[in-house]
Amino acid sequence: MKWHNDSDATMMERIHSGQPVFGLFVSIPHPIIIEMIGAAEYDFVIIDCEHTTTGLEVVEEMVRAAELVGITPLVRVATLERTEILRLLDCGVKGIVIPHVEDVQQIDEVVRHAYYHPIGQRSLNSGRAGSFAKYSLQDYIVQANESIMIVPMIESIAGVRASQEILAHPQVSFVLEGAADLSQSLGVPWQTEHPDVQAALAELHHIAVQSQVPYATVARGEADMVRWSREGVRIFVLGDDRNTAFRAYWNKRNLYRTSGGWK
Repeated sequence: MKWHNDSDATMMERIHSGQPVFGLFVSIPHPIIIEMIGAAEYDFVIIDCEHTTTGLEVVEEMVRAAELVGITPLVRVATLERTEILRLLDCGVKGIVIPHVEDVQQIDEVVRHAYYHPIGQRSLNSGRAGSFAKYSLQDYIVQANESIMIVPMIESIAGVRASQEILAHPQVSFVLEGAADLSQSLGVPWQTEHPDVQAALAELHHIAVQSQVPYATVARGEADMVRWSREGVRIFVLGDDRNTAFRAYWNKRNLYRTSGGWK
């Protein structure tokens, strides 16, 4: 069976070739959610371990589901602790999304835990991520160091101000905006369309372009898609699975209720 994005191109290769990629945050801790998202022809998921209680065993099953449907599994971590990052990568996760980045030292710490020598000091293991030593582990180390993605989320005005140094780090794959928490840091919580928030996002995007780092946006509507695609953005996170499902359930219920003659 061929899946929608079966290709020799990696996610980053598609981004650098100018192709758009679409993803979702995933908060529901079950692999069938990943299968559904893959069947809906998304390109990647960000399994959320920051705002959820999702356990490691479930993450591993979700990663298997992502592999089954040919989409890229990233994980948003809760901490920068060494063993958390190590075990996620040993599950087969392809990238680490780092929330609330405000200085380059946070990137340094994750890189040290996520990459093998000579870039980092990730503990050596011959488990799932290395195909249980079926192939050369020396070759696996090289391949892993070439393919792991590090994605800082800039979610505060302090992060925006430090973003030039953050995005200069050679291991940063792309940067993801976090307009919700950014709005709170600017004193206007949940007002993501507030002029101050939009100005900060524009500044972050400008720095990303200058730094030649791909910029990812959380598209909150069609107007966002039009704006950011015209700005050259090619990475779009379309919200999360819970809100997407809720809106579908809510809209369908209201449509049928109205069609039945009830207000």
